[in-house]
Amino acid sequence: MTVNNFSFFEILMLICFAVSWPVSIYKALKTKQVKGKSPYFMIIIIIGYAFGIINKVLYDFDIVTFLWAFNMLLVSVDLFLYYKYIKIN
Repeated sequence: MTVNNFSFFEILMLICFAVSWPVSIYKALKTKQVKGKSPYFMIIIIIGYAFGIINKVLYDFDIVTFLWAFNMLLVSVDLFLYYKYIKIN
């Protein structure tokens, strides 16, 4: 299903992810607790977003590409906070 050449379901998926990462970031900032988070998982997610962005740039560049990049940025912030606060934990 496409809307104005955008994948409606791709947009919904990225919006759902874009809502969940700020919750994780907020929790880390508020509590300074990152136990239970996996940096390896976050790195794999970042790599997955990078491949998604590459695919969009090479084959289907549209405004949705920026949602992919935004999500990658959010996970990168969460990963940064992990390394910042893991020393405290």
